[in-house]
Amino acid sequence: MNGLKISVASVVLLSLTGSGLAQSGSVSNGDARRSLNSWLTGIGRAQLAQREQKVAAIQTRQDAERRQAEVRAKILNLMGGLPERKGPVRVKEFGTVQEEGFRIEKIAYESLPDFWVTANVYVPEGAGPFPAAIVAPGHGPGKESQASWAANLARNGVLTLAIDILGAGERLQHYDPELEVSKVEPSGEHEHASLSTLLIGKHLSRYFVNDGMRGIDYLTERRDVDSAHLGAFGCSGGGTFTAYLGALDPRISVTATACYITSYAELLNSNGAQDAEQTLPNFVAEGLDFADWVELCAPRAYAIVSTANDMFPFVGAKATYEEARRFYSLFSAEDHIQFINGPGGHGNLGPISPQILSFLVTNLRAGRRPAEFRPFVMRDPDSLTVTPTGQISNSLGGETVESINRKEAPPFTRKTSAEQTREEVRKVAGITATSGEAPRVTVTATAQKEGYRAETLTLQSEPGIDLAAMALISDGAGPKPAVLMMQEMALDRLAGTPDVQRLARSGHVVLLLLPRGISADVVPPAQNSILGPNTAIALQAMAVGKSLVGMRADDLIRAVNWLVTQPEVDKTAITIYGRGPEGMAALHAAVLDERIAHVVVENTLLSYRLALNAPLHRNLSDIILPGVLRHYDVSDVLTNIQPRTVVFVNPADAMGATARAEVVNRELPQGTSVVRRGFRDPLPID
Repeated sequence: MNGLKISVASVVLLSLTGSGLAQSGSVSNGDARRSLNSWLTGIGRAQLAQREQKVAAIQTRQDAERRQAEVRAKILNLMGGLPERKGPVRVKEFGTVQEEGFRIEKIAYESLPDFWVTANVYVPEGAGPFPAAIVAPGHGPGKESQASWAANLARNGVLTLAIDILGAGERLQHYDPELEVSKVEPSGEHEHASLSTLLIGKHLSRYFVNDGMRGIDYLTERRDVDSAHLGAFGCSGGGTFTAYLGALDPRISVTATACYITSYAELLNSNGAQDAEQTLPNFVAEGLDFADWVELCAPRAYAIVSTANDMFPFVGAKATYEEARRFYSLFSAEDHIQFINGPGGHGNLGPISPQILSFLVTNLRAGRRPAEFRPFVMRDPDSLTVTPTGQISNSLGGETVESINRKEAPPFTRKTSAEQTREEVRKVAGITATSGEAPRVTVTATAQKEGYRAETLTLQSEPGIDLAAMALISDGAGPKPAVLMMQEMALDRLAGTPDVQRLARSGHVVLLLLPRGISADVVPPAQNSILGPNTAIALQAMAVGKSLVGMRADDLIRAVNWLVTQPEVDKTAITIYGRGPEGMAALHAAVLDERIAHVVVENTLLSYRLALNAPLHRNLSDIILPGVLRHYDVSDVLTNIQPRTVVFVNPADAMGATARAEVVNRELPQGTSVVRRGFRDPLPID
C-alpha cells in the first residue's frame, strides 16, 4: 500500500507528544510535567488519607494481626507472587580469605534454577553456632561495599552473608564482555529488567525477595548458624531489600533498614517515586505505605535508620516510626522498635554506625557486648571477587531475570471478543474517559493565515490537567477533515510543517494536542539512552494506579468529545494519528471509541511481546502497562478496531528501529495496512 486515502469528510485528530521544543498556548511551557506530578500527587494523597482512616481504626492486637494478613496478601499479589522454593540450596565454592578475627568464604548460590547469587560469607572465629545476618549493598556497588559492615558483625560473633543484589557487582544482567560494562549502564540495570517483568504481570521485587529468602535458606542449612537468631541489614537500595525481606520472611528476627523508610506523603511531595524495585504498581492505590513494611515485622525487633538530609525525607521516616510504634504497642512490643537517626545526607551512616551495630548484635544475642565499630578495608579488594571473570554471565552463565520472564510469560492467544478486549484495555491501561460531555476549551489567540484560521487553545482534559492545543480550520464551509501529528516540537513549529500546511489549506480541521506531562521547552533528563526521559513519571503514575498510555488515551477521547461538538467537523469520519509512544495511546483510544473511524500510527512498537522477547528494548517506560501480556497485545487491539481503517507507518521494533518485513507480517493481524515512509515522503493522508 502506498498511502492511506482519507475522504474530504474525514477528521484526523493529531496528538502531539515528546519532550521537544517550546509549545504554544496559555498552558505555561515549563509547567506540564510539574502539573502532572502535582495531579498524581493529589491522587496519591487522597488514597493515603483513606489508608490513614483504616490504620486509625486498628485498636487491638487482633485488629493488627488482621491488618498484617491483609497487607501481606496485597503485597504478594502486587509482586506477582513469590517463586516456589524447593529443596536444599545449590552452592558453588570459590575459595577462602583469612582475616583477623574471621574468614571470608567466596560462594555463589542458586536463587532459582541456574540463576546465581554471588556472595561473601564472613565467618567468626570459634565453633559456633553463631547468629547470622544477611547484608545487601545499595544501587550500583556490589557486595564489596558491605565489607566493613560484614567484618564488624563477624568480629562481634555474627556470621554474615554479604550478597550482590540483582544488577550489581558480579550480577549485571546485561553485561557486555568486550566493553566490560553493562549495555544499559548501571543506572538502567534494574529499570530495564523491571519493564519485562511488568509486562507479564509480575514485579522485579519478587526476584530481590527470593534472592534473600534463598540466602536465608542457605544460612539455616549451615551447621555453624543459630537459625533462631537471623537478621537483615542494608542501606539505600539495600535498605529496600532489607525492608521487603524482613516483612515477608518471618524467620528474620532482627531488621535494620537504613536510608529507605520514609512516608509516601513526603516522598510524593519531594523526589517522587524512586527505583523500579522500590515502586510496586498500585502500591498507594491499594492503601499501602512505607509503614506497612515495618508493621509486617511486628513484634520482631526493628530499627528504622534515617539521616537528616536524606533524599528519602527524614520527616516521613519520623512519621512512619510514630505510626509503627503505636502498631507495635498493640503487641506490647513498643520497646522492640527503634528510630536511629543522625546528621548528613543519604547513606551518611558513619556517625551512627555504633548505634546500628549495637542494635544488631544485641538483638541477635551474639552473647557478647558489642565492640567498637571499626572501619574495615580489604588489603586486596579484588580478593572478594567470587567468579573467575568477575561476572556470572561469562563465568557461570545461566538465567537472567529477562530470560526467566520469557519462560514465565503466558502463552499468546489472540482474542476475538471485542467486548472482552475493550473491558481489559480499559482496566489494564486505567482509561476513565468515555464519549460524553465535551471538555472545557478556551481560545487564547486567533490569527488568520493564508487559507485557514489558526486558534490557540487550552483544553481541560479533567480538573487539574490543562493541555496546550492548536486548531487550524480551513477557510470555507464545513464539515471538514482535520489532522493530528505526534512529534517532539512546539505546536507553532509543527503547524508550519509541510504536512500540516497542506492539510490546513486543503479543506481540513487540524487539531494539534500536546498531551499531559510533556513540556516541550523543558526536556526531562533521560536516566540513560535506553530508558528515556519518562521512567520516573511512569513509576509515579503506576504507584497510584495510572499509566502514561491510559492518561493520554483519556486526553484523546476527551478531545474527540470536543471535536464532535464543532460545526466544521464531520462526526462520522474522525481519524487519530499518533507517533511513537503516542501511537500506542491512539490505538487504545480508538479501540474504546467507535467514533474514531481511522487510526494511523507511525514509529510505534509492533507488539509488547516483541519487547519481551528482545535482548534489549528502548523507551518502554513510555508505554508500559503492568500485566498487559496477561490480557492482550497490540494485535488484539488492532483486530478489534477493525473493520475501521488502521495503518502502521514504519512500524517499530523493540529498539525503535523500523522493523523488518518478516517481523511485521508475524506481529500484525490481517487487515492492517503498512506504509514505508521516507524522510521526505508526505504523511499518507489526503
